[in-house]
Amino acid sequence: MRITIAHNNNEETLKVVAHLKKLLQKKNVVFDAKYPDVVITVGGDGTLINAFHRYINQVSSIRFIGVHTGHLGFYTDWRSYDVDKMVDALFLREPESAKYPLLEANLITESGEKKRYLALNESAVKRVSHTLEADVYINDQLFENFRGDGLCVSTPTGSTAYNKSLGGAVIHPRLKALQMTEIASINNRVFRSLSSPIVIAPDQWITIVPNVDHFVMTIDGSRLDVRNAKKIIYRISNKVINFDRFGHHHFWSRVQNAFIGDKDDPV
Repeated sequence: MRITIAHNNNEETLKVVAHLKKLLQKKNVVFDAKYPDVVITVGGDGTLINAFHRYINQVSSIRFIGVHTGHLGFYTDWRSYDVDKMVDALFLREPESAKYPLLEANLITESGEKKRYLALNESAVKRVSHTLEADVYINDQLFENFRGDGLCVSTPTGSTAYNKSLGGAVIHPRLKALQMTEIASINNRVFRSLSSPIVIAPDQWITIVPNVDHFVMTIDGSRLDVRNAKKIIYRISNKVINFDRFGHHHFWSRVQNAFIGDKDDPV
């Protein structure tokens, strides 16, 4: 088994990483940062997302394991004090993965140039100081003429991130669906959009045709300044991300812990 560890540089994280390396060395693992079978991230969700993009060309052949050393994360199954149990579980059973869908974004410019991106959480199209005007298509049928700050398209795993802060629904990651939420849409007698999140089927796609020559596109929070774009096509990718399935935590437990908490917790 070839393993690599991706981590942030927080003091607590570095202690966990040092301990984790000792445990793995006792198992005689091969540390391979170039072609790993397993990527263990230590930090938070941001650390795992960064590792996902680092290994994006190998993503379908890698299993990810997240250890969090800060606030509760949605991609980090294990706490720092559970590292010994995690290593034991990793070597005491056959590998099993939970496969979650990814978002594919195809940006096509006016000159016909095509750029392809993959996102674990979401991609947003927006303008910073001006209104975004765009035509939105579902499949090849015009759905709405949007005016507002922007639009966000998210995966089920990303539904608890930026999407949720925009009023989108939380979707279980085993569902292969895309969700689009509006960012501060303008609705009056002249301009009208749905003003509600929409969830589309896995064999459908969303096309955004901007009616402006300059806007910002984000991929998992990374910013791209885009000019002269003809359209952006969003769909479920045929690639997936594989998380090592330990049965350690459950999605709805994470949602409950992150956003609701225990009823006896102080407000």
